[in-house]
Amino acid sequence: MATDLAPPPVKAAKVAGRTPNKARRLWRYRWLYLMLIPGLAYFLVFKYVPMRGLQIAFQDFVPFLGYNGSEWVGFKHFVNLFTGPDFGRLMYNTLFLALLNIVFVFPAPIIVALMLNELRINILKRSVQSLIYIPHFLSWTIVASLTYILFSVDYGVLAGWIHEILGGQKVDYVAQPEWFRPIIILQTLWKTTGWTTIIYLAALAGVNHELYEAARMDGAGRWRQLWHVTLPAIRPTIVVMAILMSGNLLDMSFEQIWLMTNNLNRSTADVFDTFVFYVGINQGAFSYATAVGLFKGVAGVLLIFGSNWLAKRLGQRGLF
Repeated sequence: MATDLAPPPVKAAKVAGRTPNKARRLWRYRWLYLMLIPGLAYFLVFKYVPMRGLQIAFQDFVPFLGYNGSEWVGFKHFVNLFTGPDFGRLMYNTLFLALLNIVFVFPAPIIVALMLNELRINILKRSVQSLIYIPHFLSWTIVASLTYILFSVDYGVLAGWIHEILGGQKVDYVAQPEWFRPIIILQTLWKTTGWTTIIYLAALAGVNHELYEAARMDGAGRWRQLWHVTLPAIRPTIVVMAILMSGNLLDMSFEQIWLMTNNLNRSTADVFDTFVFYVGINQGAFSYATAVGLFKGVAGVLLIFGSNWLAKRLGQRGLF
């Protein structure tokens, strides 16, 4: 009787035959896999292959001797970095700018996206979006040139207006160390805020409108809807963006900082990125500059894992 109730082996074979194997899956989605090749080739050639050069951080690298002929010195350059006179100043300047980015730059696109989401006139909304997107497509060279035109002591338009209103002695804003950080943050806000709002606007577009209707039926006004519906809905996106930003805390925009640096504000403007260029390219200390860059990279990885762990501890999904 037991053998009569068992399913026929032929049908089981047919069911198993309907499950596609790996080769069939690859062939079925072959065009998707082919489209992956340019991206994978980019990361392989420009991201992973150059990692071989990290070994010179542990060598006294001489270009004529190459990787194999240069002398291995272990952690000598890292010791010189951490015990040198420049490390404290570079760390302070970099972390100060990172803190200002967290306080002012990170929440700015969230606020702008929430404000745009509240606009009900589509023409006005699209016009504002287009205007705030434009600065993203300008290079830092143009942004720095505009800054000098506006704030230079000799021909700065805004500097002249400020002097006419406040009076007193003229101030060269682009040369004073105390004005370097505010100018950098203003540049970053103007150039990046509009473009980053795209991510948050996309997240806001996915919010279920029935939640707003339910909130209105419960008597919630616009502010209550914003606080109890909109922000919780985009919280996962905010957490992911915060984790990604944490990995770049020590990574300032080299081009922006370098273009705004001069002999008068160098004490405030020097960060790890510009220091690597100055030491590695101008002075030819390739091994020492690589050690600084490797320190930054390791610190960024640790910050990403730490912020991801913290996000999970606080009940969020995290990045991975």
